[in-house]
Amino acid sequence: MQAIRSRDTKPEWLIRRLVHAKGLRYRVAARPLPDLRRTADLVFRPAKVAVFIDGCYWHGCPEHYVPPRTNSGYWSEKVLRNMTRDRDTDQKLKAAGWCVLRFWEHESSDACADKIALTVLSRRKGGAGGGD
Repeated sequence: MQAIRSRDTKPEWLIRRLVHAKGLRYRVAARPLPDLRRTADLVFRPAKVAVFIDGCYWHGCPEHYVPPRTNSGYWSEKVLRNMTRDRDTDQKLKAAGWCVLRFWEHESSDACADKIALTVLSRRKGGAGGGD
């Protein structure tokens, strides 16, 4: 378990690099809301956009999740708790006026970066804030 990265994974790194190349600046592994003990992979505070890049195994991807063969009860419950926490996080951020973007690690980094940029820029123009 110690070897499993919770941040700076290859999919996150690729998407961050592409978003940065588009001229957008962001916070990495930051809490969107100070009182919420959960971090987003990318946070655009003035635009109120929180981005999560979810691992297929740990977050229960409908396309790629395969239940483990050993200690399946424990790991399946762990993934279910992660999924429940993800939905709760989405709900709390949306209630606070945030836009939540979630991507799976297997999605195209270019497509993810494009959607992030489009969302952040449109929220900035819509009066959600200035530069990051």
